[in-house]
Amino acid sequence: MKGFRDFILRGNVVDLAIAVVIGAAFGAIVTAFVKDLVTPLIAAIGGQPDFSGIYFTINNSKFLIGDFINTLISFLIIAAVIYFFVVLPVNRLMARFKPAVAPTEETTRECPFCTSKVSKAATRCAYCTSQLEALG
Repeated sequence: MKGFRDFILRGNVVDLAIAVVIGAAFGAIVTAFVKDLVTPLIAAIGGQPDFSGIYFTINNSKFLIGDFINTLISFLIIAAVIYFFVVLPVNRLMARFKPAVAPTEETTRECPFCTSKVSKAATRCAYCTSQLEALG
């Protein structure tokens, strides 16, 4: 039981559980937003009051294309919100705290005869054995 208790009380397990609950609640909010506000607005332009009523039938099978459109719009809105309100700000924040990387000096040069990369200190190319000028 001690191992199970340690596992449950680990920070990342609790954080993950909170994220799932908040994500489900956020998904419900976005779904309601799409279903109650965005879909009727878009559907009004097309003359249909709600996408959920759009369907077609083939061999007595009912294909609810309107529900698919509602779900697709909901997904796109969720993806946009996550990108613009989570990913971009976190990337900007991480860029502020990332230490500046000093440019490193090249340790190789290109052989003028075979275009292979060789050490700057080399006087002969390891690939084509051509004599190279010493860099000073």
